[in-house]
Amino acid sequence: MSQAHVHSPVDEADYLRLEETAAGKHELVAGEIYAMAGASERHNRIALNIAFHLRSATRGKPCRASMADMKLRLAGGTTYYYPDAMLACDPADDHPIYKQSPCLIAEVLSPATASVDLREKWAAYRGLASLRYYLLVDSERLWAKVFFRDVNDAWFEQDLSGDDRVDVACDGTRLTLTLDDLYEDTGLLVV
Repeated sequence: MSQAHVHSPVDEADYLRLEETAAGKHELVAGEIYAMAGASERHNRIALNIAFHLRSATRGKPCRASMADMKLRLAGGTTYYYPDAMLACDPADDHPIYKQSPCLIAEVLSPATASVDLREKWAAYRGLASLRYYLLVDSERLWAKVFFRDVNDAWFEQDLSGDDRVDVACDGTRLTLTLDDLYEDTGLLVV
């Protein structure tokens, strides 16, 4: 009879040490490591479009835009994700390899990641007191949704279509995103 292997969750220090030298990126979820798959050109273009607009809006302001290689630390270090783009405005959130209190998180959905982004990550992200916007953009079709928190901490959602826009306001940084902005140069046309 074979013996059962005792499985121990990976702790934060081991994960960060492994990630420093790993050939690819990995997310840590409740102490479990998951390899990340590569993304399509369209996925990358959408993420770059979002990051471009975030970076343009933050020039000369205290908020900082980041994309794909910046980790998001959650749950006291038992969970780390790599959002496609983030906007962080808290000056104390200054760790060089991860952020903990973003105002906006954007995820680009692909067939392999959509269910995780829509359920698991949304459940984890909405617990962040700093988060005001969670933007989801599909890489396969024209579809985007934003979850946004009002001043009373109630969450609302909006599917974007046509001329709809997302107005983002984070600590003095303001920007507007449209479907045209999100899907620019992707081959998916906004009608």
